[in-house]
Amino acid sequence: MNHHSVPHRLQRVGFALLICALWLTQTAPTTWAADSRPSRRIPVILDTDIGDDIDDTWALGFLLKCPELDVKLIVGDQGKPLYRTRLIAKFLEAAGRTDIPIGMALDANVTGDGPQAAWVKDYNLNAYRGKIHPDGVQAIIDTIMSSREPMTLLAIGPLPNIAAALEREPRIAQRARFVGMHGSVRKGYGGSADIHAEYNVKADAKACQRAFTAPWDITITPLDTCGIIDLTGDRYAHVRDSKDRIAVAILENYQHWSVAQNKGQPTKVADERSSTLFDTVAVYLAYTEELLKMERLGIRVDDAGFTRIDAAAKMMNIATEWKNLDAFRDLLVRRLTH
Repeated sequence: MNHHSVPHRLQRVGFALLICALWLTQTAPTTWAADSRPSRRIPVILDTDIGDDIDDTWALGFLLKCPELDVKLIVGDQGKPLYRTRLIAKFLEAAGRTDIPIGMALDANVTGDGPQAAWVKDYNLNAYRGKIHPDGVQAIIDTIMSSREPMTLLAIGPLPNIAAALEREPRIAQRARFVGMHGSVRKGYGGSADIHAEYNVKADAKACQRAFTAPWDITITPLDTCGIIDLTGDRYAHVRDSKDRIAVAILENYQHWSVAQNKGQPTKVADERSSTLFDTVAVYLAYTEELLKMERLGIRVDDAGFTRIDAAAKMMNIATEWKNLDAFRDLLVRRLTH
């Protein structure tokens, strides 16, 4: 061996290892810590019936804590436009995110307010400093069509807005993908062996049929995976006792919601555990499928609001089982409290 050549060989080996390491960082699956920010974020529109079930509020908080996602617009859906807009505006104000535009819901299907009305009873929407679009459907269309990259439309409620947007501008389905919390494929509420007509579908089955037959890529979490999400014990206590302003806003809303669910009487439910946090799984699916088992299935929405497996129907990506449910619960707690 020529000892004078050893340093040069070592340099060549070191250079090769460096190239290999760089290649791995470009090709390996990426995961992010709760407080890190990826270099390229996914643009997202949230369409939500916030203010009915409390899980939308948890999902909004989780969404704002996901560095992988760049929230471009939040739109109320399923009627109650003023109530939902006030909830979104006050929550964004509490979170320090009034930079995110808000779109008002179509005045469709349901009216009035809901179980979180006490949280916004004294809130002056006219004092809100952020942008509010009176026509939320047009805001969805404009945000998708003006985006330089494909948009993720994250829908966690019934879909009258989305059906209306597709009617006005069908091309949005070519420029966006749909991620939603909808349906019941093999399991129902609470892990039941019986499938159910899940609320987000049943509440406006025609709108869901329109959205589920549009030519965009569709990913959904049905009750099979989202209907078993809750926080209890130390996990829940960590969120309940957190001083993080988003966690505080969630818990304030949860307290009001729990009392309303108990017909106005005091209850300790919000001190002890969460309700079912269906919509948080859809937020997770907006940026990764890592903890879930996904299946490619044809899904047909019938007029009664059931999501039927049908090989002749549009194929979509379905989260049918968990690979690691506790890891998701831990992630949810970590992000909501940091």
